[in-house]
Amino acid sequence: MTPGESTQAALILKVATHLFAALGYDGTSTRQIAEAAGLNIATVNYHVGGKRELYLAVMEAAHQAEKAALERALERLPGDDPVAALHRLTDDYLDFCVDHPEVPALWMHRWLSDAGDITQLERQYVKPLMETVTAALRPAVESGLISPDADVEYTVWTVVWAVHGFAKGGVLDAEGRRRAAGDRAALRRFRAHLHRVVHRTLGLPGDPR
Repeated sequence: MTPGESTQAALILKVATHLFAALGYDGTSTRQIAEAAGLNIATVNYHVGGKRELYLAVMEAAHQAEKAALERALERLPGDDPVAALHRLTDDYLDFCVDHPEVPALWMHRWLSDAGDITQLERQYVKPLMETVTAALRPAVESGLISPDADVEYTVWTVVWAVHGFAKGGVLDAEGRRRAAGDRAALRRFRAHLHRVVHRTLGLPGDPR
């Protein structure tokens, strides 16, 4: 692939990611992607194939970004202060989703049955990441840091549900205006709330941080 072709392919992937995140797979056409990229459909097909292949490439890129972020976060997990480390893991995931809002948006479309004919992505991408995170928390359960009554798997899912919802939809303020992750005050308040949820759900010692 020549440098020019590589640049076009990267542009197509970027535009497709934006449109799939905004409109979903079912609501996006190859023509829309081509027009947004300033190319014709033949050029899009040449670089990435059809709409299905492009969607799979977008989801693969999103997964790899999320996987890399989680791996970096988990590398720091034990630390000198295990409770602070668990909160830092929550922060790292929140920060990733705030910095890459297209990733939670893509998955939220799938929660609403978008691209229903493409069924393997949850098994291929989501399940291994969930298993990795819950396995990383197992030593904290075995040591007694996390309460034996806590449902660790559902706590991890609760963080995912909450973070994706906040990153995508934000919250409403007193005047009914939507405050999303770009609003520092809303983000700070959500972060503190998420810490309290995780701390109390896992039965961690001390006060939420």
